[in-house]
Amino acid sequence: MESMIEEIKAALPDEEVLLSLAPQELARVLFPIFKRNREEIHLYNLVNKIHQMHEVYPRSRCEAIGLAFSEAWSWLVTQGLIVPKPRDMGDWFSISRAGEKITTDSEFADYAKASLLPRNLLHPKIAENAWANFLRGAYDLAVFTAFRDVEEAVREAAEYDARAIGVDMMRRAFNSKEGPLSDRTLPEAEREALAHLFAGAIGSYKNPSSHRTVTIADTREAGEMLILASHLLRIVEDRARRRTGDGPPLCNG
Repeated sequence: MESMIEEIKAALPDEEVLLSLAPQELARVLFPIFKRNREEIHLYNLVNKIHQMHEVYPRSRCEAIGLAFSEAWSWLVTQGLIVPKPRDMGDWFSISRAGEKITTDSEFADYAKASLLPRNLLHPKIAENAWANFLRGAYDLAVFTAFRDVEEAVREAAEYDARAIGVDMMRRAFNSKEGPLSDRTLPEAEREALAHLFAGAIGSYKNPSSHRTVTIADTREAGEMLILASHLLRIVEDRARRRTGDGPPLCNG
């Protein structure tokens, strides 16, 4: 435990910096230390030892620091990176099999990003084409690729040629009165709303990247865009099935 505490002290000598870190950020600092000291992963012992380190962390801040460590620990448990030690009746933990695969800081960052956007939430095609860019932090490219997949799916489902693109194609394909992908069983206002949704999504998230460099810096925002693209792509596939009579409809949008 002494060696672990010394590593923590060296990595986080300033308690104000430590307390400013979000649980995920603190976990990112602690996890490699836990891996190097894998026989001593015990939350109570860690926090108790921190309380004794008032020569580094002021005793008045130890309660807050202990809570911060507990939050980071909980994040690691929730993400499956540390797990209760098998055949142990106490509170000792081990590095999980997933945790063993993480050997660099960049791999930890990728894993953390993946936890914000579980791959199974995405349409398989978008997961295949955009997931790797999302993990690398290339959010603008991931989002552009996802909405390009939507655009291509609409073109194919509506049986348009390659000249049909962008917002105009969306409004034409989902036109409330004669669009090939419009659902005539729905009220006209809902059909028009869906046309606006597709046109707005392509106009906002795909077209700008086609004409200029667009920077997306926020992980959650990029993830939300990919989920929206997945939802739209599933609607398109549903409408394509309805047109061909291949199976029951899956979407009501």
